[in-house]
Amino acid sequence: MATGPLALSFVRSYVDIDALPFVNAEVALVGRSNVGKSSLLNALAQRKNLAKTSKTPGATRLMNAFELAPENSGRWVMDLPGYGFAKVSKAEQQKWATMLSEYIEERENLVSVVLLIDGAVGPTSLDLQTVEWLHSLDRPITYVATKADKVKPSKSKKRRTELTEKLGVTKADVTWVSAEKGTGIPELRQTIRTLLGAS
Repeated sequence: MATGPLALSFVRSYVDIDALPFVNAEVALVGRSNVGKSSLLNALAQRKNLAKTSKTPGATRLMNAFELAPENSGRWVMDLPGYGFAKVSKAEQQKWATMLSEYIEERENLVSVVLLIDGAVGPTSLDLQTVEWLHSLDRPITYVATKADKVKPSKSKKRRTELTEKLGVTKADVTWVSAEKGTGIPELRQTIRTLLGAS
């Protein structure tokens, strides 16, 4: 069983879903704009600058495609624009929302949405709306709680219970990760490999 870094390479950025080519399988990282998608992607690949990160939420402004290579070509991980808080105009936020919804609703190769929830904050109303939306589309969801290192050990058990109850899932359904500390990263790598049918 492979547990090492995901051999991801940047393909290109897309604005229009119609420009995306057919691939064998795809998972998409989805979450609020400050949930740490790009940091997580870097941790999964064990590379510092694979995906652009920023202290200001909203660094991801396009649909960024990364491919597993070389023996698993045709299997992509998509880093999508975040939803919610970001210091950009309403028009820009609307553009991201349209891009995200068109991709999720129309992309045939999408095998699972990897939904990132801020573990230190818990599911927000926007997160819960997203869950409902994904359920309405029958999109499979892989739940990931980020920033596990930001939760105090004394509050960890309670926070994990609250998070799963709000999402309406079991504790086994959520992978807790820390991009900074490496917590849960090997497990999530394996989950993504399995979802993509990769070796």
